[in-house]
Amino acid sequence: MPMADPATLAYYENSAPSHTLSSGQAPSRDLDTFLDRVGPGANILELGCGMGRDAARMVERGFVVDATDGVAAMVRKANECFSLGARQMRFEELAAQAEYDAVWAHACLLHVARTDLPAILRAIHRALKPGGWHYASFTLGSGEGRCRSGRLHNFPDEDWVISAYETAGFGIAHHAIRPFGGAEGTIRDWIAITVRASD
Repeated sequence: MPMADPATLAYYENSAPSHTLSSGQAPSRDLDTFLDRVGPGANILELGCGMGRDAARMVERGFVVDATDGVAAMVRKANECFSLGARQMRFEELAAQAEYDAVWAHACLLHVARTDLPAILRAIHRALKPGGWHYASFTLGSGEGRCRSGRLHNFPDEDWVISAYETAGFGIAHHAIRPFGGAEGTIRDWIAITVRASD
């Protein structure tokens, strides 16, 4: 069974106050475009909600949101900032069956070990209703490793990400590669991918 990386969880648990404050409250740049695809009133699961800024935007737009994060300190912060009713759940604990219209996972699945990611993607597919939407973003690279803060990154390349999603039963609706500066100030290429579960 896939397991969360202890060092990565510890990083976010210990740095939650400073991480949250430095993140600001603007929603992720791709969120509104994704929500336009999903349609009004949909039931959305957010994985890795962090401080809750994206979930708050979803609620503002009238969506039903199940905001989750694997780190207790981040769940507390999300609820303090936005009263979301966020709950703690690690990726490997996702057991829903055809429950959600969409799954939003901005900048979080990049911390799943490559050997574990296929199982997580299958769980996301199972959690979606037929035709449900899913978004994720990953830091691109040439092999799994750790950043300077000790967090695990799967650092896939573009072809690997697309193949992993297709193998899990998703159709690729859109993907884009763009440079982005991470928390440590390093500029890397990221892939943002929007997929749809097979009917």
